[in-house]
Amino acid sequence: MLALDIGGTKIAGGIVGADGTLARSATRPTGTEPFAALRAVVAELAPGDLPGVGIACAGPVDTVAGTVSPINIPSWRDFPLVERVRELVGAPVALAGDGLCMALGEHWVGAGQGATAMLGMVVSTGVGGGLVLDGRPFGGSSGNAGHVGHVVVEPDGVPCTCGGRGCVETVASGTHLVRWARSQGWSGPDARVLAADAHAGDAVAAEAFRRGGQAIGLAITATAAVCDLDLVVIGGGVAQVGDLLFEPVRATLATHARLSYLRALRVEQAKLGGGAGLYGAAALAYSLT
Repeated sequence: MLALDIGGTKIAGGIVGADGTLARSATRPTGTEPFAALRAVVAELAPGDLPGVGIACAGPVDTVAGTVSPINIPSWRDFPLVERVRELVGAPVALAGDGLCMALGEHWVGAGQGATAMLGMVVSTGVGGGLVLDGRPFGGSSGNAGHVGHVVVEPDGVPCTCGGRGCVETVASGTHLVRWARSQGWSGPDARVLAADAHAGDAVAAEAFRRGGQAIGLAITATAAVCDLDLVVIGGGVAQVGDLLFEPVRATLATHARLSYLRALRVEQAKLGGGAGLYGAAALAYSLT
């Protein structure tokens, strides 16, 4: 199957076997002509007939209409992605948000194998997510279910890009970790340096990650209580800091996730890295057959 993963920086594609083996891959910068970049990826990977295509795309997405309006691709607003790709390849097309595809990929061949009810989270410049329930992707009525980055954890917190206030994204994303640390006197350039400083013992940097982990833990607690989760898999650039993030996440769960059916809830680091979306898109495509 052909899998495509579309983001604001790059468009990645791969041919993925039914056993989860990535046979070939290609990438192009998204640039100012994203569909031209997508067409080039498809031409490189699959010039002939295809049984199906799965697409992971930055959101919001509308899986009913087959359209996408990625915040980080301004030229695509209600863009008919499914129709355009179907015309391009002449095969069935399945679409989901990148957070859901990350979760589905990890569930298929990554850290989430065997989970009954799983939340996948991506903690990077933003915070996204997706749900796999009863072993199947759950997108909700529009395809955007599981977007835990906009669970409110600070009702009087800072404004969020979604229009609300105090979403977990405003505390735990890499961008906001740096912003908060700078407000406390830290003067480094980015989240990578912030992590290095935290590992080296800088109190402000360490507190930034503690706050972020606590916010993620609160969002997980709320989502797990509603969805009866048994596993949360966290990936993305910020998750690479390891225990700086995961220790406060787990400490928060120990304090707040006290319902009996949440006591076995596990939190694990993602295994597939940036490739999770491709694997999830491939799993979507296989569901068409």
